[in-house]
Amino acid sequence: MRKSFRIKKPAEFQEVFNHHQSFANKYFVVYKLQKKGQPHFRLGLSVGKRIGKAHDRVWVKRRIRQSMQELKPLLPPDLDILVIARPPVAGQSQALVKEQLQHVLKLAGIVKDK
Repeated sequence: MRKSFRIKKPAEFQEVFNHHQSFANKYFVVYKLQKKGQPHFRLGLSVGKRIGKAHDRVWVKRRIRQSMQELKPLLPPDLDILVIARPPVAGQSQALVKEQLQHVLKLAGIVKDK
């Protein structure tokens, strides 16, 4: 995923947290913020130390980014999305990560049922 699709600055994360709508399931918490005039959605990731060691956290981040890349055509362009991984996601398969991420995005009203 290109850098223009990412939320990296702490001030941008804080803006989403301050004006957020949050949705959760067992594996993820998702915050969304409507931003008019953006050419595409932006994604911020937070994977805490409770997930495991550094290589485990990087593994989870890669799975989340890959899942979001596959769901990209279904995502609206005017959103900032923060995904916070919960500890049960550690060590899960790519298919389960994508399925659970899609589930929480449906709860948030970001991805519609087909």
